[in-house]
Amino acid sequence: MSSVAMPTSWRSVLPHLDEPLPPDRSPEATAASSDAGVSVNLPFALVRQSAPGREFWDIPAEVLDAYRTFRPTQLWRARRFEEAVGARVPIYVKYEGGNISGSHKLNTALAQAYYYAKAGVKELVTGTGAGQWGTALAAACSIFGLRCRVFMVGTSLQKKPYRGTLMRTLGATVHASPSDLTEVAARAGGGFNSLALAIGEAVEYAGRTEGAAFCIGSGETYSILHQSVIGLEAIEQLAELEAEVDSVVGCVGAGSNFGGLALPFFAEAAATGAECPRLVAAESSTTPKLTRGVYAYDKTDATGVSPMEAMYTIGSSYPIPDSHSAGLRFHGAAKVLSAMRHQNQITARAVGQVEALEAGQVFTRTEMVLPAPESGHALAVAARLASGRDDEDRPTRGVVACVSGHGYLDLSAYQQLMDGELSNEPPVEQSLLAAMDQLQPVQGLAIAGSGHAV
Repeated sequence: MSSVAMPTSWRSVLPHLDEPLPPDRSPEATAASSDAGVSVNLPFALVRQSAPGREFWDIPAEVLDAYRTFRPTQLWRARRFEEAVGARVPIYVKYEGGNISGSHKLNTALAQAYYYAKAGVKELVTGTGAGQWGTALAAACSIFGLRCRVFMVGTSLQKKPYRGTLMRTLGATVHASPSDLTEVAARAGGGFNSLALAIGEAVEYAGRTEGAAFCIGSGETYSILHQSVIGLEAIEQLAELEAEVDSVVGCVGAGSNFGGLALPFFAEAAATGAECPRLVAAESSTTPKLTRGVYAYDKTDATGVSPMEAMYTIGSSYPIPDSHSAGLRFHGAAKVLSAMRHQNQITARAVGQVEALEAGQVFTRTEMVLPAPESGHALAVAARLASGRDDEDRPTRGVVACVSGHGYLDLSAYQQLMDGELSNEPPVEQSLLAAMDQLQPVQGLAIAGSGHAV
């Protein structure tokens, strides 16, 4: 049993970046504004947590009390998984699925619900893809006495109806997106399913509802800060085991899970002068923003009125193919991760749904933990690295990967895998290029498919 204590502070990576993050832009403006994108409904505490300068942030006592029900989370060496995948170096896993939401999302949901409640908000409204974030926010709202309304991607809700049941059990109101409640859904048409649209519906609904505020769980800088408890614990737990790793792996939708695990390693290396492990983001091959996207200004949702953020993106208008990549089906990466990718401080690998679910199945059979499909992407990359099958990087000391959530509500995906019904659906090249063609590069000319801008 580990003796590592739960962190009492979050740790920001911003003081250790070489350059400040590019400022947001309003959709109409040609010049950036330093305060663009700060919503009137966003608590000032969260605004401050997104600003550079301060590295450590005390976790409020009420949030710590809630964290103590499930933190610290387990980290262990996955020896049987190592053997099954032919690993040449140790693989350590950090498991975030042991809470009511079944994922890491509860780390920031609790923090955000606390700050919104303190600011006088009565209802939080959000969009969710696979439902983990919606479930986490529903739970956090229940704890801090807020109403909760969730717009969930319709195809995901159809495949995972019990996600909706769990959210409603926690007191939330749940709508399949596209719904009949918003103008943005009416413009998109009934056949368009995406996380960007679900988020857009939540933005619109919150904007016209008194006492309500929109709340997002993954790409914002403050949400990645809240997730730093994952990496802070992992660093201490690896030290307790006298283990060394030279690769850190997490899956990326917008980036809170990967950022939560990896960025504390970066901050610690920068602060101490030590060598930083290779930080490897595992993304879906259907949504390859970090491996095939451009570094450009793009929309974060389908309303077209939210601030444009600097991100690696495949374009918010790109029709993402349906796949069991769940919460990874978001067109862009968080601006802090995108800036670090641009500086070659993180790298990325794309994984198809078959490889991801096969890795998840092997992990289930060897480690007795059923991972979410998103986590399967990270496990697939960890297996590639540890076995020496990755031509770009061959660790010599070890790999640590985050299993960001459990897959008990994703069993239909595993059933389709076992029935031989799944294939990998690569992006349609011409559609991908068309979606990226009109974007505004952050610096110079963004080269499609290169993963970099010049």
